[in-house]
Parts: sequence; structure tokens; C-alpha cells
Amino acid sequence: ERLGELKPDLVVVGNAFSRGNVEVEFLLDTRAFAFVSLPEALYRFALKGRRNIVVTGTHGKTTTSALAAYLLQQADANPGFLIGGAPLDPERGWSNGDLAAPFVIEGDEYDSAFFDKRSKFIHYAPHVVILNNLEFDHADIFRDLQDVKRTFDHLIRIVPRNGFLLVNGDDENALSLLPVSWTRVYQVGLASDCDLRIEHFKTTQEGSSFDLVWQGKRWLSIDWKMTGLFNARNAAMACLASALSLSDGASPMAFEAKGIDAFRGVKRRQQILQKTERRIVMEDFAHHPTAIFEILSALKNRYPNRILIAAFEPRSNTSRLDIMREPMLKALARADRVVIGAVKQRSSASVEIMDTEALAEGLRGRGDEAVASRSNDAALESLRSFCGNANESQVVAFLTNGSFGGIIERFVD
Repeated sequence: ERLGELKPDLVVVGNAFSRGNVEVEFLLDTRAFAFVSLPEALYRFALKGRRNIVVTGTHGKTTTSALAAYLLQQADANPGFLIGGAPLDPERGWSNGDLAAPFVIEGDEYDSAFFDKRSKFIHYAPHVVILNNLEFDHADIFRDLQDVKRTFDHLIRIVPRNGFLLVNGDDENALSLLPVSWTRVYQVGLASDCDLRIEHFKTTQEGSSFDLVWQGKRWLSIDWKMTGLFNARNAAMACLASALSLSDGASPMAFEAKGIDAFRGVKRRQQILQKTERRIVMEDFAHHPTAIFEILSALKNRYPNRILIAAFEPRSNTSRLDIMREPMLKALARADRVVIGAVKQRSSASVEIMDTEALAEGLRGRGDEAVASRSNDAALESLRSFCGNANESQVVAFLTNGSFGGIIERFVD
């Protein structure tokens, strides 16, 4: 009834809505109004005709997108951008920018709508594609790694010949999509044959430092507050994409990456919630085993003399599955103590939910203190117990793509 009263010119249907929703059924029954997916609407009203930088990969999309948008702002390019998280830099997550300037968008491989099962990024008309990494994820819509590769291959096929594909030169899955003959391809990473190399990476108490070397010549030296080699790669990708989008293929060496040392990142990405001499409490969106392994490894390197305590919520459609138990065991073993939250339940009975007791037992077998909790309240009590030694210096890292039932705020309080 409400749609009928509003008489919209176009209805945008988000991918959280499916058959059975009253408004979806009204749209299909009446055919009274045109409707599109959100990615298609973004193409029509924001991306069409723009030089779009589409940031893709299993990990690092939000940070890389935010950094590219921030660097283009610092270069006075007035870019458009749409960032999936809540960035600290830029100061908000969206801007239309100057229509002649690049548009930076986070390219999600998840599907577009109940009626369009193509990945969202297929709609984004890429000029530059950043492929940060490639792993099996989104187990609710992809069958296996090969299925994930297929959708990324579809994206690569629509990069124009005057565009660019930037590929993680250290990621075998990403490299397996090469060679590509129809556009310009640059590899980014540690490998000796990468076009843009990360060299002299060092973790510091305040963050990290490293050099970026373009085709054998030192381009930038970066000393910033972000931690981890994975963030150095995010920086390398963002710097190169920004430079290429402004120079249209000329050498990126003239791009100065102004302001990068002051980049503050994104909320819920290594976000420090509390810091005292005794304890540092932080939150990170990490929920895939690889991301958790990298975050915890970075924290171990940054705070080698502190006890590292991880609180993990198995909530996403992938992280709560038992097929992820072994890789999650390897990832969480980087911590000294681990609290595993209650598994987020879904209505589907077709998947095997993670055995968190077995995960905790595996961690204890590796020498860690670990407990699997049946409720978030129980997880909070276990965490308080693990933090009870007043003579220790500790880092507590909450790892979740959700709210952890509110226990993060309660713990900080």
C-alpha cells in the first residue's frame, strides 16, 4: 500500500530482501514500478562515465578504498567514493566528488539481489581494478575456491584496454587469473618480479615503516601508525591506483602520496578502544582465518612483551562453519589466550556449524589457554578471568564482524 501511495519512479531492492517480503511480492505481483539492485543503481546514478577504481579481494577492501579516496583528496583531485565501513580518513564514507575525477568504490564479490546473482562488482564499470588477494569466502553463495575465482575472472574481463589491473604478486590464487592480454597489468608485493615492491618493512611501537620501489627505483618511504605487512600492501595498492588514475598510465613516480603518514584508517580495523600502561583493548572486523592470523601476528610483532588475548565471535556465514575450524585453529594460535564466543545460529540446517569446543581443545593442545563459551555473558566472564592478573601487560583483541552481543562495550566500561 505504501509503495502504491508513493508512486516511485524506481525501486532499489537491497540484497538482504528476498521472496516473501511483502514489498518484494507487491513489486512482482503488480509490475507497477521498475526495480533494480543497489549495484545497478550505483552504476546508473554514480559510476556511469567515471574513471572508477574498484577495490576487490577477500581482505583489505575497506582500508584500501579509504586510503585511495584519502590520497586523492590530499592531491586535490576531489574524488568520488563509496566506502563500506566507517573511515576516520576521509571524514565520511561517501562523496560524489567532481564528475571528471576518479571514483573509488569497494568491490564486493557478494551477490547483487535475489533476482541478480552476479557479484556486485560486475556492475561497477572498472577503469582500475585492485585485486588485493583471493580466498574461499562467503560459503553461503560460493561452492568452492574455483567458484570464487570464476566471478573475479568475470570482473577482470570488463577492465578496458586503457585501464589497469593491479594484482597481489605474492598471492597464488590471484596470480592464477593471469595472464591477461587486454589491459595493462601490474603486480604489487614482495616478490622480486613485482612492478611495485614493498621493501625494508619494519614493525615499530607506533606502527610500521617501509619503502615502495617502482620498477627498481625508490618511490616512497612511509612511516605510519598502521600495523602489519598486509596494511603495507593495502598502502602500495592505494598509492599505485591513485597515481595511475591521475596520470593515465604515465610513471607514478610524480605522485607524492601527501598525508599518508597521518592516515588514521577505518573504525573497527585495529581500532584502539582503551589504552593504559597495563592493558590495550582493541577491536577489529576480522572474521576470516587469514585476516585473523595477520592481525594477531601483527599485534605479536608490535607488542612482543605483552600477553595477547583474543576474543573471537564466530558470526559470519563463513567463520561459523566447521570447515573453517582447522584454519581458524592456526590463526587463533597466534594469541596466548583465546575466548571463543557463542556460534551465531541461522535457520538453515544444510551446513555443519563449527564445533567450538573442539576448536578450544585444539588450541589447548597447542599450549594456549582457551575456552569456548555457550553465551556472550559467559564469554565476558571468561575474558575477565583471563585478564585478572594485575602484574601482566596485556593486549585484548576483539575479532568480530558483529557486535559480540554488546560485551565489547561492557568489557571496556
